[in-house]
Amino acid sequence: MKLKNIFVISILCLSFTACQSFLEVEDEGRSSIPVFFSDMDGVRAALPGAYSRIYKYYDSEFLLYPDVAGDMLEMTIVGADTKMAPQFNYISNPDQTIGAVSYIWEYCYDALTNINNIINYYPALLEKFPGNKNELNNIMANALFLRALVHFDLVKVYAQNYNYTTDASHLGIPIVLKIPGPNDNLKRNTVENVYAQILGDLKDADALFEGASFNENKAPYYASSSAVQGLLARVSLYMGKNEEAIMHASKAIEAKSLSQGPDYINVFTQNNFVGETIFKLNGWLQKSATSSFYNNGPIGFASTKLITLFQDQEDIRLDLLQVQNNGTHSTLKHTKTDVNQGEVQYDLILMRASEMYLIRAEANIKLNSLEEAKSDLKSLIARALQKTPIEIEITENTQEEMMNLLMNERAKELAFEGHRLFDLSRNHQSLERAENTLSTVQFIAYPSDLFILPIPQAEIDANTNILQNSGY
Repeated sequence: MKLKNIFVISILCLSFTACQSFLEVEDEGRSSIPVFFSDMDGVRAALPGAYSRIYKYYDSEFLLYPDVAGDMLEMTIVGADTKMAPQFNYISNPDQTIGAVSYIWEYCYDALTNINNIINYYPALLEKFPGNKNELNNIMANALFLRALVHFDLVKVYAQNYNYTTDASHLGIPIVLKIPGPNDNLKRNTVENVYAQILGDLKDADALFEGASFNENKAPYYASSSAVQGLLARVSLYMGKNEEAIMHASKAIEAKSLSQGPDYINVFTQNNFVGETIFKLNGWLQKSATSSFYNNGPIGFASTKLITLFQDQEDIRLDLLQVQNNGTHSTLKHTKTDVNQGEVQYDLILMRASEMYLIRAEANIKLNSLEEAKSDLKSLIARALQKTPIEIEITENTQEEMMNLLMNERAKELAFEGHRLFDLSRNHQSLERAENTLSTVQFIAYPSDLFILPIPQAEIDANTNILQNSGY
């Protein structure tokens, strides 16, 4: 079976036929690449091309998967081919060539092909065009950020959480730093090694962004110092490195404040409103599959479990839930009100200041710094209830009570933004859906093989060095 790996440079697309693996590119395509990276115009065009590939995998299945497989979303399954139905019912199959199992893997490694070209040609371009050093450093920083993001996304989907084993020695995903050739039969690296690569790329990106006079100008559609700090905070939290998570989250918070009142709603419903958004993907001329999933019907909507978490009906986050004729609640987080007729633009928000407050609060709870955690949670709750933090009382006083509060606040704040299953897994919590769930699966105890997807069988057939996940 021939699988495709596509290298995109802005409006110019070159297709490379993979040698029966998502991780390979044939010589025919390989020989064309140096031509495009021989001047500044080529690398300038390559960066938006790389971002386009990131949008593709986020919008296709990746952003949906953690919520569909979690406990805060329900699905209307209208047939066997309903999008994400296998993940909702936990019947993902390695042989599935259409859907999340195959597409997330394929599209992520597809994106890495584009990103690695930018990174690998950077030294030669820097030597050839020293007068463009600042611009090249900015492009390189973006590429390093994206490479870290893609590896992080892959390891969350196809490998167990970082602390699944005491030393993170369990199987992760193949680290790809260059275009693999026909004889490069890559193996799965350990989760420890994958995270080390992620941190290395992010720290290198941060160093390149430092001192760049224009690195924030294109934010939030491009990476920035704030986005690097935000992703470092998220990665550190997933690793259990709580002090580092607090440090990086604090730096991100310094650069981006919480959106208040109507501005909070505008963050989601208006493409042209930035507010507390740290990083998002440009959906210009993109017909969003994510938006269709949450708006047409909708297929995905809030679970009873999520709705019952909102104990105060004045919570502004309820304004982002729309009651349908059948009584279900659909999300407005992927509905845009500022798109003119005839235009198509569905931006995808990947990082917000609110998450940084939640990261810092969680890390402080795990360090038993409960008062510091309460301060951040009060800021979020006060914003939601349109009060001041001093008016908010938190009665929880133990680590366990505070973690329960934190998880509930994360569920309410980050619903439908691609976090829930990962939050459960990294905190070693079981999946427990409402008793009235429409899924065939109501409970899965942690740990479980089902908390990750199988490696596509097509990849394993093409490369015997790739081992399948346990249970598949």
